[in-house]
Amino acid sequence: MKIGMIGLDTSHCTAFTRLLNDPRANFHVPGGKVVVAYPGGSSDFALSRSRVEGITQELKESFGIQMAAGCEEVAAAVDGILLTSVDGRIHREQFEKVAPYGRPVFIDKPLAVSSQDADHILETAQEHGVPLLSTSALRYAEPLVEVLEEGEIFGVDCYGPMNLEETQPGLFWYGIHGVEMMYAVLGRGCERVTAYSNSQQDVIVGEWSDGRIGTYRGNRQGNREFGAVVHRAEGSSHADVSHAAKPFYASLLEQVMKLFQTRIAPVDAEETREIIQFMEAANESRETGRTVSLAARGKRSRPGRGSLA
Repeated sequence: MKIGMIGLDTSHCTAFTRLLNDPRANFHVPGGKVVVAYPGGSSDFALSRSRVEGITQELKESFGIQMAAGCEEVAAAVDGILLTSVDGRIHREQFEKVAPYGRPVFIDKPLAVSSQDADHILETAQEHGVPLLSTSALRYAEPLVEVLEEGEIFGVDCYGPMNLEETQPGLFWYGIHGVEMMYAVLGRGCERVTAYSNSQQDVIVGEWSDGRIGTYRGNRQGNREFGAVVHRAEGSSHADVSHAAKPFYASLLEQVMKLFQTRIAPVDAEETREIIQFMEAANESRETGRTVSLAARGKRSRPGRGSLA
């Protein structure tokens, strides 16, 4: 399959391209190659602006990727799209440009940085029949996937680094990794979110409708690794995500290729929607110190996986 890439301002671009295009790469993902890309970039976001030129040159020189003048030119030339722009604020605009072409699209995390934009993207995808996936690669990290195979779960405690960026509200920059792990374990159905925050760390507590509880500890000092402790009646299991032998990028790309080939998204759209609402609620709780009801924010909830109800 011919794959296009939009937004060359994250290290994910070179990692994805190497895994797809180089058959000699460890954990090579077969089935498609990146052939064309649009550099994009956000002028008001230093971590985007400073990376575009270098990543663009690397993709051209190391992999022979053709550069396009815009999102539409990429969509017209390919079978599937990797929308990798690091700035979640521009995903809505970029997706609107490619959706009419009907190609399956992977939007690198986060889908958007507001519920309003997330809803618009998901509704646009439905309108144009676009198979869509948006997730952190941490959802598919092998140690986490293996732990989930062990039996019924009543809670999970996730952890990881949580850097903050001014243009990306609160959890929407690095916090999404821990939230994705939490939802990979518990599924939909969170009712209330409470955040405890200071300059060094955040602890986010989600209460599910059936009594399960999930937590995410975001660190700005100390431990910079990702992981989760999954709780069952028989005991607790640790998923040491940062020390997996297989890169979680490779596991994610395997799911992306299934999306491109089958046009069936491996993560339900309503779960993706709730993840955005969860982070929005957590940000509100960080600012106000109050517990926030997802139902009061118009959450569309159905029972998630592993429900105890």
